[in-house]
Amino acid sequence: MDEIILTKLNSIEKMLQEQNMLKKEVLNFNEAAIYLEVSHSHLYKMTSTGAVPSYKPNGKKLYFSRRELDSWLLSNRQTSQEEIDQQAADYLVKKGRVRL
Repeated sequence: MDEIILTKLNSIEKMLQEQNMLKKEVLNFNEAAIYLEVSHSHLYKMTSTGAVPSYKPNGKKLYFSRRELDSWLLSNRQTSQEEIDQQAADYLVKKGRVRL
């Protein structure tokens, strides 16, 4: 019984930490890795190659803007098949090849 309570308390604590992280504008390295759902080594690689926006105010510790991470996550959108089909139909109508 005690183990179940401890497990549930740990789960609640983790959820509260995640809620607090979503309120922050600036994330530290550990928080950014959790937020992006990547390993620390992968995040280090992405920052060293400049793939993800980051800040080093004192030249050592890395910080991240949550809004910039959100924008980065939503970049390079993939078009759905339905959108491609609609674009093709619009193109054909515009070029006068198909009359509706």
